[in-house]
Amino acid sequence: MSRHSAARIGGPKLHARRREELGLSFQDGGEHYDRVRPGYPEDSVAWLLPAGARTAADVGAGTGKFTRLLVSRGLSVSAIDPSADMLTQLRATLPEVVALEGTAEATGLPEKAFDVVTVAQAWHWCDPLASSTEAARILVPGGTLALIWNQLDTSVAWVHRLSRIMHAGDVHKPGFRPVVGPEFTGLERHLTHWDDPLTTLDVIELAKSRSYYLRAHDLTRDKVVANLDWYLHEHLGHAPGSIVQLPYVTQTWKAIKVA
Repeated sequence: MSRHSAARIGGPKLHARRREELGLSFQDGGEHYDRVRPGYPEDSVAWLLPAGARTAADVGAGTGKFTRLLVSRGLSVSAIDPSADMLTQLRATLPEVVALEGTAEATGLPEKAFDVVTVAQAWHWCDPLASSTEAARILVPGGTLALIWNQLDTSVAWVHRLSRIMHAGDVHKPGFRPVVGPEFTGLERHLTHWDDPLTTLDVIELAKSRSYYLRAHDLTRDKVVANLDWYLHEHLGHAPGSIVQLPYVTQTWKAIKVA
């Protein structure tokens, strides 16, 4: 959502409170989130990393889904997230990573210390201008800001209907372009289409990891689960617990810090 969109729904202060309210949906349940949320394709990392990059700050790292790809490529990584529960999961699997509580707007990291700052599946929870200023502060001159989103591939008809039942509100509209601050230039996009194999029961659990479900009342939650159970097992005819290849599109955006 752009700054102007925020103003239309009640101003920046209301928008900031709403972001905080929705973000708090993820403050617990890190183990559940890590199990059912998708990983990321390797080529998204290969595309975004500048040549010779050695240090990375993964902001909004959560349980470390994207952090793992950075570590696997030999980078020294600092992971930042506001959720202590998420970071507990990250530390358990990535003990070599420096994992600290913080936000995109205030990471607490040293200035000019990183070749790349990554924000996977989290930029929409952030104030993009304040977060851009903070990213520029901790990046070296010419460093890269990378924004990554996994989205259900709603160009596939059955997935489009699934996303509506799940209330997957993070599916970007055509023409989407993330807001970044004036500290960055040359914003580019890379797309990857891929499938994530999940059981039908884990697809239902995936819906339970989303902010719509987490902040809903019990009646609404029961309705979402019942509708997904019907759609997957009756309408689509999958046996309970069978494997479904769930199509995704990963959008990776990168911009360069203005020297």
